[in-house]
Amino acid sequence: MLTKLLIANRGEIACRIIKTAQAMGISTVALYSDADIDARHVAMADEAFYLGGSAPTDSYLKADLIVAIAQEAGAKAIHPGYGFLSENAEFALKCQQNGIIFVGPSAAAIDSMGSKSAAKAIMASANVPLVPGYHGDEQADDVLVSEANKMGFPVLIKAAYGGGGKGMRIVENSADVLEAIHSARREAISSFGNDKLLIERYLRQPRHVEVQVFADSHGHCIYLSDRDCSIQRRHQKVIEEAPAPGLSDALRISMGEAAVAAAKAINYEGAGTVEFLLDTDNSFYFMEMNTRLQVEHPVTELVTGQDLVQWQLLVASGRELPLTQAQVHIQGHAFEARIYAEDPQNDFLPACGKLHFLREPQQSKFVRIDSGVREKDVISNFYDPMISKLISWDESRPQALQRLVHALSSYQISGLKHNIEFLANIAQHKAFKAANFSTDFIDRYGESLLGKDISAAAIRQQSTSRETALALAALYQVLARQEDAKRCAVNHKDPYSPWGAVNGFRLNSANTHHVALLDDEQQINHLTLTETKLAGRTVYQLTHHNQASHNTVLSGVLAGDKLHAEITVDNSTAQAFNPAVKHNGHKIKASVSQVDDDFTLFLYSGSFHFRAIQSEVVEEQDNLDDKLKAPMNGTIVTHLVKVGDTVTAGQGIMVMEAMKMEYTIESPFNGVVSALFFDTGELVSDGMLLAEVEATSAQAEPA
Repeated sequence: MLTKLLIANRGEIACRIIKTAQAMGISTVALYSDADIDARHVAMADEAFYLGGSAPTDSYLKADLIVAIAQEAGAKAIHPGYGFLSENAEFALKCQQNGIIFVGPSAAAIDSMGSKSAAKAIMASANVPLVPGYHGDEQADDVLVSEANKMGFPVLIKAAYGGGGKGMRIVENSADVLEAIHSARREAISSFGNDKLLIERYLRQPRHVEVQVFADSHGHCIYLSDRDCSIQRRHQKVIEEAPAPGLSDALRISMGEAAVAAAKAINYEGAGTVEFLLDTDNSFYFMEMNTRLQVEHPVTELVTGQDLVQWQLLVASGRELPLTQAQVHIQGHAFEARIYAEDPQNDFLPACGKLHFLREPQQSKFVRIDSGVREKDVISNFYDPMISKLISWDESRPQALQRLVHALSSYQISGLKHNIEFLANIAQHKAFKAANFSTDFIDRYGESLLGKDISAAAIRQQSTSRETALALAALYQVLARQEDAKRCAVNHKDPYSPWGAVNGFRLNSANTHHVALLDDEQQINHLTLTETKLAGRTVYQLTHHNQASHNTVLSGVLAGDKLHAEITVDNSTAQAFNPAVKHNGHKIKASVSQVDDDFTLFLYSGSFHFRAIQSEVVEEQDNLDDKLKAPMNGTIVTHLVKVGDTVTAGQGIMVMEAMKMEYTIESPFNGVVSALFFDTGELVSDGMLLAEVEATSAQAEPA
C-alpha cells in the first residue's frame, strides 16, 4: 500500500486528492509556485516543495524537477490530477524509469490516445463506433478536399493532436474547404506544434455523453455510469450531470460496453473517460478518450457512492477493483456546475483578482463543494480561473436540479466577476429542465442566459429588486457610519462630543442622512434617509432623488457582515411619512461585503455592487449646480459640449471615468455652457467644479 503521495498539481483537484489520501492514511506532498505560496492545497498537505515561477512552464510543467522532489521527499507515487502533466506520456515514463508509481495509465496507453487520428484507428479495430471520416496520414490539400467532398457536408475539420476547440473548423460547402484546411493547419501548428488534420462528418445537434471506465492490473475493466456534458461554450464544459438523462437501459449498456472495449484495446489501467457524440437518432460515436480523472468525476461519485480517487490509489498499489460490473448500482441524479472567475457579459473573459468575500452554500449529503480557494485568496491570471465545483445530488433529476438552483442562490462572491448568475439562468431554463439540449445549447439560448432577452414581467422584477437593494444599501451606509462613530468614540477623549455624532441631527428639523451611491450602471443615486422614532425604535423614511419614488420605510441593525432589515413600501402617492398607510411589511436578511468605499449587497434576488461617494443631496433648487461637481476622484474622458452651447436639463456635459467605469456629468437645468474647467485626460478630485452652466429659462426638475 502507498504510504506517501506527491500531488503534481494545484487548486481544487490537489485539495481533492489530498483529502482522500489523508483519509486513507497516506502522507501527502504538495508543490507550489510563486503564485501559490499561500494556496489552500499547500496548507492542506503534510509538506510542500517550491517549484519556481508562477507560469506553468516555470513550475507545474517541470517534469524533471517534480520527479527529483518526489525522490527527495521519499514519495513512492505521483498523482498528476488533471491538466498539466496528467496526459504526458514522457512524464509517466520518467516516473516509471525512476521507480515512482504514476497514478494513471501506462505511458504507452497515454501515447496511443494522444493523437485523435491514431486513437480512432485503434477504436475502429476494436469495433467501437466512429463518426464517418478520414483519419489517414496522407495530408496533401487535394486528398483532404477530396475526402471532404466524398463525405458530404457539413464536415468538421480538426487538429489530430488538438483539444479545447483549437484547430477546429466547421465547413458547410465545398467552396470553403480549402481555406478551412489552411486555417485549421495554421492554428494547429501554433497551438500544438503539429499540423496533422482529420475530417469527420459534422453532427449538427449531438449530445456529448461520456462513460467513466476503470481498469486494474489484474485484467478487470468496468464502467461506472455515464455523464452528459452537452452544456458547453467554446467546447468547454459548463454544467455536467449523471446519469445522462433520457437514455434507455439498452443504450446505456451499449455505450458502457463500447467504452470498456476502448479501454481494453489499449491495455488501460486506472481511471479513464471515453467520450461519445450521441446523435438525435440515438446513434453514438467515439470522439476521444481522456486518460486521466475528469473534472466532472464528482457526479459519478455521488450516483455510485464510490470515491474514485481512492480507487485510483488502490489500483496504483496493485489492488483489484473494489467492485465488479454487476455490483455497480446507480442511485439518484447529480449535477456539477463550474464556478469560474469570468465575466459572462464580456465574452466570458477571465476575471482575476482577490476574493474579498466568499460564502459557500451549506454542504450536506445533497450539496458538495470541491474548491481550492478561500476568502481573501487571489485568482491568478497564470492558471485556470476556476473557483470551485458545486455539485448537487438527490433521488431524482428534478430534485437534484432544485438543489443546484438553491445552492447557486446562496453562493456569495465579491471582489471579481463570476458566472454564478449565468449558471443559475441555465439551471432554470425550461429547455434544460426538460433535458431538451445538445452541444449548441448556450449558442442557441445565449441571449436569455445572459439576461439580455427577458420578458416585461422579468424587467419589472429586476427593477423592484434593484430598488430594494438600493434602499438597503442606503440603510447599510447609515448604520455603518453609526457603528464607525461608536468605535471611534470609545478611544476618543470626549466620547460625547457632538462633532463625532452621525445621528443626522439638525436644529428645528428632522434628523436626516444623505447618501450617494454609484451603481454598476454608472448612475449616481442620491438618497435621503429621514430619521424618526416609531413605537420605540428608530426608523428611516427613504427618498430617492433621482426619480419620483414611493415612500419606503426602513429599520435595521448590523451584525458583522449581516444586515437584518425590515422594509415597508407604501405605493400610494402620499409624500409625507404616515405610519397609517404602511402595508406589505417585508423582512429581509442581506449579507454585505465592503472593501474601502466599495461594497456588495447579497439578496435572495442576486448581488448588487455599489460605491459610496462623497456627494451631498441638495433639496433646494438653488443648489442644483452641485451636480456639476466631481462626485469622486477620477479622469475626464471627453467633453460632450463646447463653451457657448445651449443645453437642456439632463443633457450630458462631459464623461468622467472612475473605478474603471464611465458615467456622464449632466446639466441640472436648461442653460448655456459658460465654462469647462478641465481638459480631456486631466485628473479631478472629489468635489471639484467641472463645468459652469448659466440658466436661460425656468429651471427644470433634476434629471
